[in-house]
Amino acid sequence: MKAAIYNKYGPPEVVQLAETKQPVPKDNEVLIKVHTTTVNRTDCGFRSAEYFIVRFFSGLISPKNKTLGSEFAGEIEAIGKGVKSLKQGDKVFGYNDTKFGAHAQYMVMAENEPIATMPEGMTYEEAAPITEGAHYALCDIRAAKITSGQKVLINGATGAIGSAAVQIVKYLGANVTAVCDTKNVDLLKSLGADQVIDYKKEDFTELKQTFDVVFDAVGKSTFGKCKPLLGKDGIYMSTELGPMSQNPFLALITPLTGGKKVLFPMPTISQKDVVFLKELVVKGHYKPLIDRRYPIEQIVEAYRYVETGQKTGNVVITIDHPGQAVG
Repeated sequence: MKAAIYNKYGPPEVVQLAETKQPVPKDNEVLIKVHTTTVNRTDCGFRSAEYFIVRFFSGLISPKNKTLGSEFAGEIEAIGKGVKSLKQGDKVFGYNDTKFGAHAQYMVMAENEPIATMPEGMTYEEAAPITEGAHYALCDIRAAKITSGQKVLINGATGAIGSAAVQIVKYLGANVTAVCDTKNVDLLKSLGADQVIDYKKEDFTELKQTFDVVFDAVGKSTFGKCKPLLGKDGIYMSTELGPMSQNPFLALITPLTGGKKVLFPMPTISQKDVVFLKELVVKGHYKPLIDRRYPIEQIVEAYRYVETGQKTGNVVITIDHPGQAVG
């Protein structure tokens, strides 16, 4: 089968398209014919190993799993003899950041891992980007226990994480202030943001108002800069480690001192979470944004674009299967 392979950590150019052996599902696994996947921050982080801690999961010297791709949409080609909840021909989507594998024509997943049948009437392209950004957002939103009536500021509100966070926080009934660049102001209003700050015209850290939660979905600010924005028991969260990896440390210390604090939850995702996100999509509360589309033959260009930090939502990768149209 055709797959995007990387044998060493490094820049986008370490990824090359190659022929590799098609995986065989175990008794509890399904074989998925992948039609669409994405290139996202998770893939970029594991490919570059810029944060050394990544190597403890993916291999100290070189990557153990040679094919990246954490989220996917496709069709079940075959099932293991022990699989009960899924069947051949099911259209599915999901997430795998333990073994990855979606940057290929075929991948395997256990039936109890983060996988679910696609929402009715949705295309593979629409379904593939449901999980990555949204599960990061969901993890932080749950950790902060955001509820109806609270005031939440989201910086980097047009990325995969930020745009999902805006929609999920609005679903929960909170008031959302979103920060973005000029071109995306109307887009964020359409996603439900109550107030939109154009960072090219205004520094959000100088706002004369306070929030229950400041969620930095791009990791470009700090607790110190955002602290004046927080109410008495306000919470700051970031998707990045911060300068000198301060955020995990502050997450340990600040809750002990009372008042304003930092949360830095470790992201997790379960099949139950995938089903929950599916329900939000079906009910119209969440729609992942798609910025650009690339064929897998241009995956290096896709990585380069994602790493500019300028994408709006998600970058989708399409994978052809000769003789069969992609839905």
